[in-house]
Amino acid sequence: MTKLTTLYQHGTLALLVPGLLEGTLTMGDLLQHGDTGIGTGEGLDGELIILDGTPYQVDSDGNVNVVPNSFNMPFANSHLANYSPLAELENLSQADVEEQLISLTQASNTFFSIKITGSFSAVKTRAVKKSTPPFQTLAQTAKKQSIFTRDQVEGTLISYYSPALFDGAAVAGFHNHFLSADKTFGGHLLDFHLDKGHVAYQLFDTLEQHLPVDNRDYMDHDFSVDNIQDDIHEAEG
Repeated sequence: MTKLTTLYQHGTLALLVPGLLEGTLTMGDLLQHGDTGIGTGEGLDGELIILDGTPYQVDSDGNVNVVPNSFNMPFANSHLANYSPLAELENLSQADVEEQLISLTQASNTFFSIKITGSFSAVKTRAVKKSTPPFQTLAQTAKKQSIFTRDQVEGTLISYYSPALFDGAAVAGFHNHFLSADKTFGGHLLDFHLDKGHVAYQLFDTLEQHLPVDNRDYMDHDFSVDNIQDDIHEAEG
């Protein structure tokens, strides 16, 4: 049974860099490890956010879809939600929110999740258009993204913080996804301004890293030739 202090991760962001975008885990399998999470579909098919056990996909047209258990992913995170109240924050930019979170949590050398529910005066998200084989690199595929904006929106931000020493397996710092309360808007967060929000926090002492060892392309690839960190940070915005 998954512990409340365990973060489950399938794949790594590094494997996306050379274009290893084939789905290697189903949503049904991912949900065995948690009821909350984020990720992307095969071919970078949109942006995923899992809330209360329901997996939502924001596609490149901006539609919010509930995906089936058969939905395949090359990369995803999930955990069993057991958040504790951390703070009430008001009138802050994304940079200010993240600075406050680092100060409040005092946990920059481990993984943790943040959940913010509240009102946002401005939200900017993106979703990438699904690509098909032969897949291009992460940098090339991520250029085929759609940008969405909405003002004065209620919603939920789910974020995973990864420490710098794990940059590559994940993206160092905060990886934020968003879903509006009415389930009509969301995606990978590029920028936001928080009007007023309740901030909750969950610390992890264990990273359960699952690798796609049955995928021959992954097993045969030489990652030493890839510009992993730079390409990840460019693609993640």
